[in-house]
Amino acid sequence: MASIVKRKSKYAVVYFYDDEQGEKRQKWETWGTLKEAKKRKAQIELKQASGTFVRPSLKTVSDLLYDFVELYGVSKWALSTFDGKKALIDNYINPIIGDVKLSDLTPRMMDNYYLKLQKVKRASRTGEGTEDEYISTRNIIEIHKVLNCAFNQAVRWECLENNPASRATLPHYEKKTRDIWTADELFHALEVCDDDRLTLAIHLAFSCSLRLGEIVGLTWDCVDIEEESILANNASLYVNKELTRASKVALEKLDNKDVLKVFPAVFSSNSTALVLKKPKTKSSVRRVWLPVTVARMLADWKEEQEEMKEILGGEYYDYNLVIALPNGRPLEGQVLSRSFSSLIRANDLPNVVFHSLRHTSTTYKLKLNKGDMKAVQGDTGHAQLKMVSDVYSHILDEDRRNNAAKFEEAFYQGASDPALLTPKQSQPTTLEPTTEKLVEMLQSTPELAAQLLKMLSGLNSSTSAAVS
Repeated sequence: MASIVKRKSKYAVVYFYDDEQGEKRQKWETWGTLKEAKKRKAQIELKQASGTFVRPSLKTVSDLLYDFVELYGVSKWALSTFDGKKALIDNYINPIIGDVKLSDLTPRMMDNYYLKLQKVKRASRTGEGTEDEYISTRNIIEIHKVLNCAFNQAVRWECLENNPASRATLPHYEKKTRDIWTADELFHALEVCDDDRLTLAIHLAFSCSLRLGEIVGLTWDCVDIEEESILANNASLYVNKELTRASKVALEKLDNKDVLKVFPAVFSSNSTALVLKKPKTKSSVRRVWLPVTVARMLADWKEEQEEMKEILGGEYYDYNLVIALPNGRPLEGQVLSRSFSSLIRANDLPNVVFHSLRHTSTTYKLKLNKGDMKAVQGDTGHAQLKMVSDVYSHILDEDRRNNAAKFEEAFYQGASDPALLTPKQSQPTTLEPTTEKLVEMLQSTPELAAQLLKMLSGLNSSTSAAVS
């Protein structure tokens, strides 16, 4: 069966067919009018029913992208990457240029496509009011990355002679610095927070530089809060997994790659599943040491969780998760993030996202250890040190004010006219050499003596000429 999808003033006929390997593939065909689309839909369904349908060859952008996802994406992408890039293809690429023939692709056509994208409405997500928002420049850059990679693969597969996206002009994108809380703002937020689960999550993000997925994916077997360890200042966490939601399509296509556990769905109709998976990069697997206070918090939290297990008995789902729902089921990161946003709105706090706490953590660690970025990188789990220095080392206004105060004290304090001020240590001193010292200098430096005699000789000649 085929279906018709309206895209602005165009109509796309969407249908599935089996390729040469028997794999099911999706095809988009765009038509100018609804009448044309209905006619094509009827033709496709009739031919498929009679067994006379001829499958399309790899001629269009959508044909290429299907193979790109199946052959390249399945082997290279992680779960979240697969879902993210597939969404970009389905929402912003295939509906607009999916029917363009590969032979018609040019850098000029790509320029026009990226320009057109700036006026395309963002695809809405469940629970988000994004109907009136346009695609962000950042998303256009991400779309370009997908196409650039796909066209490079097409060149390797000898489907294209060159990559038209590599020479295309992209809209200007100015990366914004993420707003963060100061330590005072963060601890004020903790004072007014009445959600113990959120409070603990904030402490873990701040003290351990953990990502949200790492916090909700943390299990007790990776937490060392034994009394002996706490007393020796050796309490720690071992980060080796994260909790995320993935589509069942991605799980099937990637054959549960890097998945440690798939949690049972609460509703059988869900097209997605919550999973515990390995981190995206090897550097994200790390040990992070706990401040004693936070270690004590975790110990108290574990006791409360054990009490809840006894109360609920068989109704408690014991997945060994540190941060979980009261009945033990996994707590999604987005739920915790929404609680964090509610805390901000209810208490008129500076508006930041939960991930900003990781930035705050990294900033203060750099400040406390005098800029030891390698030590901080060990806590954050970044693969590249540049991410720590460029993205996370925020310059705090407090430090900049201190710099001004230090300059005042060192150079300007007490000066009647600061514009004429010269630091005492750099003021010139007047030299008054004695005759003995001058003779000593001339004897020890023959070159200087010869130069002085030459100057005196020239002076005498000038004097004689003036007299005569």
